Amino acid sequence: MTMRRLVTCCLAFFAVWFFLSEDSPYAKHRLHGGTYQSSAERVYAVAKDNFSWESISPTEELIWTDCYSDNQCARLKVPLDYAHPDGASAAIAMIRIHSAVPHDSPSYRGPILLNPGGPGGSGVDLAIGRGALISTVVGPEFDIIGFDPRGIGRSTPRVSFFASRAERAIWSGNFKKQSLNSSADALPHAYARGIVEGQLAGERDDGSLRFINTDHTARDMLRIVQAHGLEKIQYWGFSYGSVLGATFASMFPDNVGRLVIDGVVDSENYFATEWNNNLMDTDKVWMAFVDGCVAAGPNGCAFYAPTAAELSANLDKLYASLRVRPIPVRTNTSFGVVDYSTLRGTIFQALYRPYQLFPTLAGALADLTKGNATALFKMSETPAFECACDPSQYRFESVGEAGRAVLCNDGKRISPDYEDLLAHYQGLSNSSGWADVWEHIRLPCLAWPEFPKNHFQGPFVANTSFPLLLVGNTADPVTPLWAANKMSRGFNGSVVLTQDSAGHCSLSGPSICTQKYIRQYFLNGTLPEPGTICAVDAPPFLVSGSDAGVDGHAQAFLGVPAEDRELLEAVWKLAKTFDLRFPTGI
Repeated sequence: MTMRRLVTCCLAFFAVWFFLSEDSPYAKHRLHGGTYQSSAERVYAVAKDNFSWESISPTEELIWTDCYSDNQCARLKVPLDYAHPDGASAAIAMIRIHSAVPHDSPSYRGPILLNPGGPGGSGVDLAIGRGALISTVVGPEFDIIGFDPRGIGRSTPRVSFFASRAERAIWSGNFKKQSLNSSADALPHAYARGIVEGQLAGERDDGSLRFINTDHTARDMLRIVQAHGLEKIQYWGFSYGSVLGATFASMFPDNVGRLVIDGVVDSENYFATEWNNNLMDTDKVWMAFVDGCVAAGPNGCAFYAPTAAELSANLDKLYASLRVRPIPVRTNTSFGVVDYSTLRGTIFQALYRPYQLFPTLAGALADLTKGNATALFKMSETPAFECACDPSQYRFESVGEAGRAVLCNDGKRISPDYEDLLAHYQGLSNSSGWADVWEHIRLPCLAWPEFPKNHFQGPFVANTSFPLLLVGNTADPVTPLWAANKMSRGFNGSVVLTQDSAGHCSLSGPSICTQKYIRQYFLNGTLPEPGTICAVDAPPFLVSGSDAGVDGHAQAFLGVPAEDRELLEAVWKLAKTFDLRFPTGI
């Protein structure tokens, strides 16, 4: 192919992606079901260097190779099918943020494994982007280990339903995730696409797809622990990572050293593929925005109204306006249309990350009242598709269907009949006003291949070798505190630590109280007293008349002892940048 033709080809794919992109490997919303370079992965963006994962041969022993400046990487060889361990193998990609204390020091406490949720989230990306901050939280005595679960990111074999990146981009770009109450045909259309995705999964399966599930990933984690020469795990799992952690604790109760699950999912509901009790506290998070905005006053919140009722009415006017007349937007990097579904999805996104997005959302809503949708568009703007002249350049990129594979393989088979989907959606709508966003989760599973469902799916009951610590927020949009209390009852001696804040998982809100408890749990095994509630150190919105100062929240630093300032700074940075989606794709 001549250079001219090659450039023309690249530009053509670029244009298609630019015009159509939404749920791509680079799409922003993880409306709950896969990993791709979303706003989350833009936060965890990996600096390019000369390191290549292909340069590491998978081995059954941990062999660390220098990578990404001063970190170490490895690829651990594990059985693809643990029922036949001598058969085909998988390779689990891992990265280590080295402890600040030497490994031969009596202070060294070993590795802590991380899972950022999803399913489909990349632990490697999490460790590269936020590992140093998490190390500050838990203390210098630990290595931080990020790993990509099997089928995901840099771990192989990788899940892929598409023949090429371009095919995936075109399919994804041809469909912008619509609110399911945005039009009469929104649900039927989404249903039809879900059927196609399930069919593609079966048709393009190379034989490895059925082994991409939480059961096998839990077994992989035990192999990672044993490859370190240890028998008991230390683990911090967020969101879907709580399902993975609860599965590990139930399957291997004697191998629990320290295990934190944060933003806790009702694992029984997850494995039943019901997804109908996640939204219990979603409205509480929205009211945290409303009440916080009213309290902050016109100088602290751009979308201010004197009362909660007036503010809510103003939002309803925006919804109604966009239903009738979407707004075209052109920025210096892209272009698109802001409609009712855009507004619904962007608000739902903001509920996950109040400290990062509530002030931005308020400004965008204020602009929208004036007919300017640029700020709102930028909150969901996606990078343009880049075609690969060298396909190996993207061999290890995260793709959306990987998370959907875990979700559909894990869960109970669901009916492919449209009437049954409609009944589920109507039932969810009766319990939550956010069903139009949430129902998308189950759709790829409608025509999923009929693999055997003989993997572990509970019960989640265990007398673990060390008690679990469960962490939940009082107002979490997708993992209600109720679920943490329910799951705790199955694990003898476990304790629920409550953080009094809005947002998804504890790191969505800055609380040195919470993170000190987590640090002490890892360091010396101390559990908080049952019923312990931790406050956050400041609200997402500045209260009118307060001192702005550092990051606009100087009051949070006042009176903090010198020894806690590094921890508080790390907690604030995490609250303003940590983006977890459950599941990826919503």
